[in-house]
Amino acid sequence: MRNVVIVGGGIVGLAVAWELTGRGLGVTVLEKEAGWAAHQTGHNSNVVHAGLYYKPGSFKARMSVAGNRSIVEFAREHGVPVEVCGKLVVATGDEEIPALDTLAERAVANGVPAKRITPAEAREYEPEVACVAALRVESTGIIDYPGVCAALVRLLGEAGADLRLNSAALGIRAGRNGGVEVATASGVVRADALVNCAGLHSDRVARLAGLTPSAQIVPFRGEYYELRPERRHLVKGLIYPVPDPTLPFLGVHLTRMLDGSVHAGPNAVLALRREGYRWTDFSAKDVAEVAAFPGTWRLARRYAIPTGLDEVRRSFSKKRFAASLARLVPAVTEDDIVRHGSGVRAQAMRRDGSLVDDFLIETARDQVHVLNAPSPAATSALEIARHIADRVTQDR
Repeated sequence: MRNVVIVGGGIVGLAVAWELTGRGLGVTVLEKEAGWAAHQTGHNSNVVHAGLYYKPGSFKARMSVAGNRSIVEFAREHGVPVEVCGKLVVATGDEEIPALDTLAERAVANGVPAKRITPAEAREYEPEVACVAALRVESTGIIDYPGVCAALVRLLGEAGADLRLNSAALGIRAGRNGGVEVATASGVVRADALVNCAGLHSDRVARLAGLTPSAQIVPFRGEYYELRPERRHLVKGLIYPVPDPTLPFLGVHLTRMLDGSVHAGPNAVLALRREGYRWTDFSAKDVAEVAAFPGTWRLARRYAIPTGLDEVRRSFSKKRFAASLARLVPAVTEDDIVRHGSGVRAQAMRRDGSLVDDFLIETARDQVHVLNAPSPAATSALEIARHIADRVTQDR
């Protein structure tokens, strides 16, 4: 039996392990933390994306649309909470209507069930929303992604997979007779192939394996508030703004969660540590690495003023954050929101300062490296896993 070692125990790594197991391969999953789904998977908005935003034909478009179906089917089959509730994307001013129409065209091109609706129709879904036009997207949902990971871990354990927590990859080299060897604190793992799903550390793992990745991870923190319980009635489902097409982020939005709470956010600021969930989380190594990367300064020249400054100001100002929400739902005030938590997005950036817009997967002999898999990677996890499994097994 061929054996594959997977570095990273988030939803993508676990999905790859499950797909490879289903194809008759042996798998070992190495996760450096004490629990599964400890970072991006465990700190995201738990939205099942429809595939609306992405360039037709891109990995994101194809895998998100297919993943929207497969992740919901997986959740229902294995008892994981999920609800296909739909969402509204709302234009709050006439100047946003061309971008909304572009989204409607992308929906058609990507096969996403969506329709343009009037303000009155939008208020039938969300009575408190303010808009001049909206797009109703039926296939968007909410799900328990850590619950998906728990189900995958259970299934992998039953299938005999070797699942190792507290097992960081410390060194990677080619095996003497082919394959790879991965050094951990508890010994060396030998396998026929390596799959790198290390998320926030994926570029570092790639370099550890001898690859020169075409992009570097730059961490962006997304900070969330939530509505106070007595104000949750202001939002019935999911309300998104029309995104700025020049940025990789969707803008501050409102999301009703499976437990009835309503999350608001995120904004997006540069994190001072790869796992920096607070401003006080600081790593001199991580900051120095970002500062030394030419792409950082090229990106800063493009976006620091006013976009970057606005995001930082909103990070420190509850009033500004509430004002962003009030564009969508005018009844939301500063007193209605409380701090909730943060997530960190592993955003791949090229040396010219451009942000990698699509999933980025690079290969070397006996190696597959997932170097950019931010949102909608959780939605697309089972589809990404099939794609990677095809690459791993194609030379069998």
